[in-house]
Amino acid sequence: MVPGRLDTSSRPLVLIWEVTQACALACDHCRADAHPRRHPDELSTAEGKRLLEDAAAFGDGQLVVLSGGDPLVREDVEELVAYGTDLGLRMTITPSGTHSLTASRIRALSGAGLERMAVSIDGGSAESHDSFRGEDGSFSETVRAVADAQSAGVPVQVNTTVCRDTVDELPAIRTLVRELGAVMWSVFFLVPVGRGRILEPIDPAEADAVMTWLDDVSRTDPFGLKTTEAPQYRRVSSQRSRPNGDRIGSNGDGPPAENPGVARRTGIVAGDGFAFVSHTGEVLPSGFLPKSAGNVRDRTITERYRDSPLFQSLRDRDRLEGKCGACPYRTLCGGSRSRAFAHTGNPLESDPLCPFVPPNYDGPLPWDENQDAAVCSDNSN
Repeated sequence: MVPGRLDTSSRPLVLIWEVTQACALACDHCRADAHPRRHPDELSTAEGKRLLEDAAAFGDGQLVVLSGGDPLVREDVEELVAYGTDLGLRMTITPSGTHSLTASRIRALSGAGLERMAVSIDGGSAESHDSFRGEDGSFSETVRAVADAQSAGVPVQVNTTVCRDTVDELPAIRTLVRELGAVMWSVFFLVPVGRGRILEPIDPAEADAVMTWLDDVSRTDPFGLKTTEAPQYRRVSSQRSRPNGDRIGSNGDGPPAENPGVARRTGIVAGDGFAFVSHTGEVLPSGFLPKSAGNVRDRTITERYRDSPLFQSLRDRDRLEGKCGACPYRTLCGGSRSRAFAHTGNPLESDPLCPFVPPNYDGPLPWDENQDAAVCSDNSN
């Protein structure tokens, strides 16, 4: 195994089950393009329990995230959390910031064994957050739910989307994350799927600047920090941890970055340490990479993750193409396979959000010709 990388060949670090696509919100960035009504072909309670039984076969302590839509639309969520907990799974949830997230519901989830609750905050104020989420009162409901979760003994994670509309809010959100006492800040860099297609992403050079800032935040603030769909955060942190930004080996190996936790928290990409089960049972490398490896109604999630040609290809960094395939950081980073797929239809192509150009690479660059994207090198710091 390459130093700095976790072994994800036989089990994902994160397994997400989208228990429903129904949700009362109409968020601008919604991957699921959620709507109020539940789909008639959602996995049933019995099918969901079989999925959790199969997930337990990955090994002790498998992390399972119940997501949506809004998972609290389902009446059986507490039952599913309790069942998964009894199986030895680490059960977590990502509810929407609506009236459904009541103090009594949170207490019930805590009693069922819930290990963590993740809430979304995309603005440092009620005005900016509610505008992005498309629902007045979402900010206040979310902040209230954080307090209720802490009263119930449930640790809270804050998820934030980075795009043109939210990037200037990040310092204020950082302060809020600290004030709320969250244990983790998960910063998601926009992938244009679902309703997120209408949003404007930040450019590659700006993305590197944001990740540099996040690296500083992670070294000083009391909460943990991870990025989602931005594995180049590992490259940025690694470059900053080496004198003069010295380049790592041609295979992406070398001493680990000095920043503790970067490898553990950001060392996964779609299909490689990450798996997603849709509300109808389709197994995807990520909710942001809508390419199915089959359905859990036909074969177990362990078989789908371990044996699917799609997942196996995503775990082989030597199969990456374009700039990512030539990159000396490809085993450390690997690029967002979801963003590559969204832009090219090929999940093995280059990630257009990364400005790093490998030495001696003279092939095509994955950003638009009219995009003002500064190129960074191994001497960037």
